Amino acid sequence: MRPKSFPRLYVSARSLTTAPRRLPSTSYTDPSPGCELAAQATPSDLTESQRQILESALRVDQAGEIAANYIYQGQMAVLGEDKRMGSLIQDMWEQEKKHLVVMDKLQVQHNVRPTVLSEVAKVAGFGLGAVTALMGKEAAMACTEAVETVIGEHYDDQLKELDSFSSTHPSLPLLKDVIREFRDDELEHLDIAVVNFSQRVPAHALLSSIIGGGCKVAIELCKRI
Repeated sequence: MRPKSFPRLYVSARSLTTAPRRLPSTSYTDPSPGCELAAQATPSDLTESQRQILESALRVDQAGEIAANYIYQGQMAVLGEDKRMGSLIQDMWEQEKKHLVVMDKLQVQHNVRPTVLSEVAKVAGFGLGAVTALMGKEAAMACTEAVETVIGEHYDDQLKELDSFSSTHPSLPLLKDVIREFRDDELEHLDIAVVNFSQRVPAHALLSSIIGGGCKVAIELCKRI
């Protein structure tokens, strides 16, 4: 089942016998110059604490999307020749590429310094994706399940923090809409992983704990560094 913070079930038993549906494209994935996303300036009426929360959120989210892109790149390097799995991973990867475009623009818009761990995120992400894919298709899906579980919870926490802001600046509702949609996208990836038998991998609980724990450590580091 999904973590308790998510009200929906992970996936129904019936869905385990059905093919995953194609991923929907997000409405925030390809902002052009001059569009609303790029046009909004960062809020000036935030407290220092709120500003720090906003900067940490965007720094982590950008790093997370970098890592996600390299996880799928690593999986594709190993499983790309598999017609079904390659197509499935490519679909999720394309969505993560679009997420990163948006996060890069938000980082510039809000004048947030990227984490110094960006290069580490690339190497670690590719390594995680490739290693789990070498362990087999189910292990690759277990990696996706574990990562997206943590990211879904993380986006939920961010939305709760942003809801406490008193600023009326129009960039904040837009930012929350982006985070909310990206959270739903990541949970879609999670469901797809479960449909594709992520939980059948040997030592599933141990593998999930290791990957999930690593993601949580990475989040805390990227908030600060």
